[in-house]
Amino acid sequence: MNDTTSKINRLEEQVSELLDLCKRLGEENSNLRAQMQHLSGERASLLEQKEQVRTQVEGMITRLRSMETA
Repeated sequence: MNDTTSKINRLEEQVSELLDLCKRLGEENSNLRAQMQHLSGERASLLEQKEQVRTQVEGMITRLRSMETA
């Protein structure tokens, strides 16, 4: 009888540990999703800035070439 009680107690401990682990993993997953969303937004912003700079540089090159031929 005592052996059965100790096995049940151990099983309860393991279930409790699993629940704690699931909670921690859920929180970590939420944090990682938020971080991924932030980084995706930052990436989009950087790509837009890169495109603007590329357009500006192309404009400068065109103006410089027109100055050379003038």
